[in-house]
Amino acid sequence: MNQYLGYSEQDLESLKAFWTAKEVEQQPACWRKTQATFSECFTAIDTFMSKVLAHHDLRIVMTGAGTSAFAGRALAPALAEKTGRRVEAVATTDLVSNPYQYFAEDLPTLLVSFARSGNSPESVAAVELANQCLSDCYHLVLTCNGEGKLYQKSLDDSRCFALLMPEETNDKSFAMTSSFSSMMMAAFSILDHKQDHSKEIERISLCSEGLIKEINIPISNMASMDIRRVIYLGSGGLQGLAQESALKLLELTAGKVVATYDSPLGFRHGPKSIVDKQTLIVVYISNNPYTRQYDLDLLAELRRDKIACKVIAITAQLDEQVTSGDYWHVPAMETATDIELLFPYIIFAQIYAFHRALVLGNTPDNPCPTGEVNRVVQGVTIHNFSK
Repeated sequence: MNQYLGYSEQDLESLKAFWTAKEVEQQPACWRKTQATFSECFTAIDTFMSKVLAHHDLRIVMTGAGTSAFAGRALAPALAEKTGRRVEAVATTDLVSNPYQYFAEDLPTLLVSFARSGNSPESVAAVELANQCLSDCYHLVLTCNGEGKLYQKSLDDSRCFALLMPEETNDKSFAMTSSFSSMMMAAFSILDHKQDHSKEIERISLCSEGLIKEINIPISNMASMDIRRVIYLGSGGLQGLAQESALKLLELTAGKVVATYDSPLGFRHGPKSIVDKQTLIVVYISNNPYTRQYDLDLLAELRRDKIACKVIAITAQLDEQVTSGDYWHVPAMETATDIELLFPYIIFAQIYAFHRALVLGNTPDNPCPTGEVNRVVQGVTIHNFSK
């Protein structure tokens, strides 16, 4: 019988945690399958992207709701740097309520839609509103559900390219895990499609497989600590990852643990007031030598303060500033870009949220069985918009 995150299938079923554990642990295999799908579709992708990128004033908007929005937030800064293009992340939950502001510039636009199910009302509405507001709009749809409205609507649209993730990434658990990281992997490959990233993706996958085995028990032990507040910090795209990390903990603990996020520089400007003796602070350390200085400055300050219960650095590079306190090391990624670090780094947050939820008596596959929040959002009314 298989085990996932240290539990047997039978135990996970009784804890109502089977799908969450399986979907966290399967991610490296999903990334390889996602890359294989990209390779199979490369000719069609290249044709579509070459047409889109022919617009020198192209604006790229990465969008989604909740976790899907944070995929764009995590990727956008690094993709802007790599592609030399204007890349922004704007959630569908912002676009739908204020299209006249976010689509005020009538520029050639590529709307990149991340959607696990593709059935969230905002996902479909954002595409329709972009077409309504913009004269020249293209769509890249990254989704895990071939039956979803977003995917189905894209099939007959010549201005749209849709890539379907491997079937198992359509997470059956409440929280997005393998769907989130696999859609990010696809976007990374497609938007920088002239570069072959297959070696980097294999390195990321191998590293992450080892990490899951190495950190699961120590994180499980840490989850037993009486932590009531958790703060995730990261610079650039790692701030988007910090936002997703905080959401995972909020979701799986059903809000029993207060979780928030910020950038290391931004944290000093008021939000640092939240720190107390029951606070865990996680700092995602950049590999960029310039940005890393700011991350390490705050790490040292938080350790000197001696207020938080625990301050942990997540890092791919080791030095005295990191190893002078608690840290988790991501091996074989010392030369990785920050966009590559997104994938092993998120595993720490997912595993911690899983084990913390179990310690608190929650059921990770459905942490809110009374229905206040749902796997696919409910209760949204899409109102008519006239330009």
